[in-house]
Amino acid sequence: MNFTKTNSFPKAVALERSMGPNPLKLCEELVDDAGIPVGSVVLDLGSGAGLTSALMAREFGFIVHAADLWSDPGDNMRFFESVGLTNHEVVPLKADATALPYACEFFDAVVSVDSYNYFGRDPGYLGTHLLPLVKRGGLLLFAIPGMTRDCHDDLPACLCKSWDAEQLDYMHDVNWWRANIEQTEGVDILDMREMACTAEAWADWLSCDNDYARGDRAAVEAGALDYLNTIAVKLRKR
Repeated sequence: MNFTKTNSFPKAVALERSMGPNPLKLCEELVDDAGIPVGSVVLDLGSGAGLTSALMAREFGFIVHAADLWSDPGDNMRFFESVGLTNHEVVPLKADATALPYACEFFDAVVSVDSYNYFGRDPGYLGTHLLPLVKRGGLLLFAIPGMTRDCHDDLPACLCKSWDAEQLDYMHDVNWWRANIEQTEGVDILDMREMACTAEAWADWLSCDNDYARGDRAAVEAGALDYLNTIAVKLRKR
């Protein structure tokens, strides 16, 4: 994939603000041709340091609400302004995914990159906390860190070089996520697949100069990407 929208951001900025495998590339692959119209009001759920929100607002033309529990909204707003965005185009917010302060059917769509696995593993989360905020016919797009197959009963040694069993329990395979989401009424699964840019997104992450990226290198260098993937999920609210 030719990441023309991702490449509109300086590489140094992407590396500095990444919190995992390149979120710009994951977001571009996930959202490109998904069918969300320009001008849509979109929730970027688990927006981190704001890269995905900036991409969607500036390059896709969405009005983005950047909701994250751990990042600083002020820092994110300064970043948004530095790339030419205003508070009419992107709105940063500190919020818990289980207590989002929005009216019912507020959003045209929801996008979540590299974060849905933290709160969405609860099969009741989608129907209780997220789906009510989306308009009928609205799309929900998730890029979820996953596994090629669930292997928690016999974890490969390469994975354990960087992560313990509790951390790895946040990752599951396509079949696990399908079974999880199928428990929610009022939503259709339009697509669920492995993403093409996983290896490239990981390579970008491992080139970052921070302790978290350095900590992940041992597992990847030992072959972890033979077992890990990123799962693209596309849902529509009935």
